Amino acid sequence: MCLGSIVKAYGRTVSDELRVTTDGAVRVVTINRPDAHNVIDATLHHKLLDVWRDLERDTEARCVVLTGAGKTFSGGGDFAFLKAQHRSLALRYEISAQAADILNTMINFRLPVVAAVNGPAIGLGASLALCCDLVLMSERSYLCDPHVSIGLTAGDGGALLWPYMTSLIRAKEYIYTGERIPAALAVELGLANRVTTADTLIDEALQLAARLAAQPARALQTTKRAFSKHIAQAAVAIIDYGLAAETLELGADDHIDKVREFLGADKYEAIDVPEG
Repeated sequence: MCLGSIVKAYGRTVSDELRVTTDGAVRVVTINRPDAHNVIDATLHHKLLDVWRDLERDTEARCVVLTGAGKTFSGGGDFAFLKAQHRSLALRYEISAQAADILNTMINFRLPVVAAVNGPAIGLGASLALCCDLVLMSERSYLCDPHVSIGLTAGDGGALLWPYMTSLIRAKEYIYTGERIPAALAVELGLANRVTTADTLIDEALQLAARLAAQPARALQTTKRAFSKHIAQAAVAIIDYGLAAETLELGADDHIDKVREFLGADKYEAIDVPEG
């Protein structure tokens, strides 16, 4: 069943940018900005916190699939959202606190979550995928965390999550360099479970989610909680430091210069940042 069929048969739109649909006991959460490569703007950042809290209260749900609309899982942070943080220390503090809440809420979420990585998962997008319990990747997808490459601390997941999925020394190589990790290599490194074709990704994710949803609910959820405590304990020590350092670097000239260099100075200046 393709994603469009799920929406038609089961769908209900929770917001324009983050859609939640139902397939039996499985909930499909779709990052829904396909024309913008599913980058995370201010509204979507907030919704990415609310959705997990809403699903915690869904007594009929037994498993969740997280994916992206179109050909990208998530391209990371929206540049207008980033530029707004360059200009406002207060906004940086607010977003940092929200980012910590998103990470902690996903890490401690009671239901198993399957990531269906349908295309590039970059920066925060990679962190969202790796916060999930199981990761399926389309053959055309890749993981990449370019925080360091644009002058930022990898504070919103990279330094916390990657060493739990692969070795510390391999995690350092890819976080330090920002190099892309194709799907097959991600499986080899332990960052993903399997590779699928683009056409079968959603089907395989739903089949796996349905299998998990059919397991005894309390046993599965308490076992997930036991697994989650590994990362949750590390999060206490790492998230606050990582995000505080990232908040500081968001106002630094080195970082802003890197973004201007990446985009081109004229394009950076042309980015419209809404007031407030």
